[in-house]
Amino acid sequence: MTTKGTISALTDRLTRLLTHADRPSIIRLVRRPEKTTQRSSCVLTVSRDSRPTWAEISLQNLKANFRTLRGYVGPHVQVCAVVKADAYRHGLIECATALQEEGAEWFGVTSTQEGTMLRRAGIRGRILLFTGFWRGDEDEIIAQRLTPSVWESWHLESLQRATRGRRNSSLAVHLKIDTGMARLGVQLSDLPATASYLRTHSEILLEGIFTHLASAENVGAPEVDAQLARFQEAVNIVRRSGLAPQYLHAANSAAIVTRSDSWHNMVRPGISLYGYYLPFAGSHECRPPTVTPVLSWKTRVISLRRLTSGQPIGYNGTYTTKRESRIAVLPVGYADGLNRHLSSGGRVLIHGGYVPIVGRISMDLTMIDVSDVPGVAIGDEVILLGSSGPHSITASDHADVASTIPYEILCNISKRVPRHFTNDSTQ
Repeated sequence: MTTKGTISALTDRLTRLLTHADRPSIIRLVRRPEKTTQRSSCVLTVSRDSRPTWAEISLQNLKANFRTLRGYVGPHVQVCAVVKADAYRHGLIECATALQEEGAEWFGVTSTQEGTMLRRAGIRGRILLFTGFWRGDEDEIIAQRLTPSVWESWHLESLQRATRGRRNSSLAVHLKIDTGMARLGVQLSDLPATASYLRTHSEILLEGIFTHLASAENVGAPEVDAQLARFQEAVNIVRRSGLAPQYLHAANSAAIVTRSDSWHNMVRPGISLYGYYLPFAGSHECRPPTVTPVLSWKTRVISLRRLTSGQPIGYNGTYTTKRESRIAVLPVGYADGLNRHLSSGGRVLIHGGYVPIVGRISMDLTMIDVSDVPGVAIGDEVILLGSSGPHSITASDHADVASTIPYEILCNISKRVPRHFTNDSTQ
């Protein structure tokens, strides 16, 4: 909806719109001089989401989490802020921009595409491509000043060809070491040949060496000890070859808490930036620095119905009412990323209290039982993830019910759920 008028008239209209808004609105005011007078006028544009289901991203919480983690590792350890996978579906550009404002100098992404998106959005810091690159990306990597991770011989050969003959042609890379995860990285048996290639091709600068720990959340796990020992062996091999990488890094969010000996001079917090850790296990106590969830997920009641006892609900009638019940329908489903394993097992917050999800979560709709909550009406706000007073529901809560991890819960919140970015502290 777009309308014109004087500033005072539009201010009154804006106040009425916001006062009566039943879901978040995007407001745009544009000041334009009148052609025939000296008066200023404005154009007011208001757009509302077509479904009352949205996520709120607290950039204030994100910045606070970054400050907490940076303070925890100290001034001599660089923090590479992991914003891959659309910042765990929190919004790549918005989150990276907020982190840059907070002082982040390194960013971790999955691909050349994500790195290029950050550059075009004005991110000035270093950008590390965690999973390397694909053939044909070399020129873009150089043009956008990205830092690829490498481990395959063709990585090195193709980058060497791409940089040959260019002015200021030395390209910084980080060498990934497979220390036991058996996924990506140079194996120790192949490392001497890789180091020899890097030493004899000055177009490629070995700036860093890193590895990834498979189970750092298991405190005192011997497999982590073994991985770190192999990593140190890899560092020794590289140094004996005559190379002197500036950065060594192995610590993800869990290892930042459980293994300070893995920090070296760079750490890579991911899930902890967004307010979560995996559950810690093991015989040793650990005290992680406190972080706060960044994302809240909300919707509204779109329909209410009274059902008699014995009424099956939803697909295949997997839930049957045990009494006369009042059921509310929500415009959110598994196409939005609400995990189907929460069917008749998860819960939401409404009017400050918990109520259960009943029946199967469908593609676009979910039912909740509000029989014990007086006064529920169409349009009332419902919290899927977030807090209301002393109560909260987290991605870890969803993960426990769905037998998965909070990473998956967050990353599965789909693009059709609009993200609204705020500078308010939430949760």
